[in-house]
Amino acid sequence: MNPISARLLNQQLVSPQFTTPHDIVAWLGAVQAQDYRMMRWAVGMRSRRPSAAAFAADFDAGRIIRTHLLRTTWHLVAGEDLGWILSLCRDSALRGLQGWMKQNGVVIPPAEQEMVQRIFAETLAVRGSVLKEDFAAALAERGFILDDHRLSYHIRLAEYAGLLCSGDLHPSKSSYALVPAKLPQVKALPREEALALLARNYFRSHGPATLEDFVWWSGLGIGECRLGMDALGDALRSECWRGQTFFLHESSRTRGFRSGCIHLLPPYDEYLIAYKSRFVTLHPDYRHRAHNQRGIFWPVVLQDGQVVGNWSAAAGRVKTELFRSDNSLNEEKLAEQIDRYKRFCR
Repeated sequence: MNPISARLLNQQLVSPQFTTPHDIVAWLGAVQAQDYRMMRWAVGMRSRRPSAAAFAADFDAGRIIRTHLLRTTWHLVAGEDLGWILSLCRDSALRGLQGWMKQNGVVIPPAEQEMVQRIFAETLAVRGSVLKEDFAAALAERGFILDDHRLSYHIRLAEYAGLLCSGDLHPSKSSYALVPAKLPQVKALPREEALALLARNYFRSHGPATLEDFVWWSGLGIGECRLGMDALGDALRSECWRGQTFFLHESSRTRGFRSGCIHLLPPYDEYLIAYKSRFVTLHPDYRHRAHNQRGIFWPVVLQDGQVVGNWSAAAGRVKTELFRSDNSLNEEKLAEQIDRYKRFCR
């Protein structure tokens, strides 16, 4: 088993199978979307025909939703998957959020939460899609002045309550809409069925991966993760690599990779952040070049699936800085990827 080539294939970074942004997000199950601008490239680079316009169309139509989900952080999910994924992760996400609130000395009484969410709903009923500052203005008009952090907690609570999700795509800021308006039908599933579906989505698109990887990615307990995996039966197979047990779904690909590929990964990309076992693609000596101890991830350059450098984009220019290479880096292919990114951004 070659876990690097299989991950490149199953994450749609090599020989992509899908054209629409919705289908890519649905295949991956959930895509961390911490960086509002770069989340578009995280999806686009996995497409057979990268298109920022196609991403915006699927986002505005609710075929792709951005909200706080797994691990209490931003994710993109397919619109039809929001309901059951939110049900799965709500309790653990709320525990994480309440821990942050306690640490910062923030207490939000139920009556305040209900009142603020009512104002959120009234504001969106009129405007459809708004920004955070629009919520602040609507609250201020009713005599409620909330600091930025407290307002953020209220928005997060409203997301976990199933009231808010992403609105129309803004160039640089998070937007919000009412879930019932954006998604007239929200699918609910029995918890056991939802666990199996989450496990299938993860291992088919992120495999080979370990149980510990799945626990990390989902934010769920190890017992529930095992239940989801066990429900897949023979559709989930295991292989040993370097003393660890990795799992693949029967729909995962293991063949079709050709050496010499270069990728410009955005920060927080699933290729790195979705695994606890990052040593597979990121040498420990260079861990500090990909992320810090506080969970901040930076854009990285991949050479045949291995992290070999960093990159940045500003004012229409892309700069790369390689810190690891076997001197076989194909400069022409690197230039092709830079051009691919620039064309996507136009």
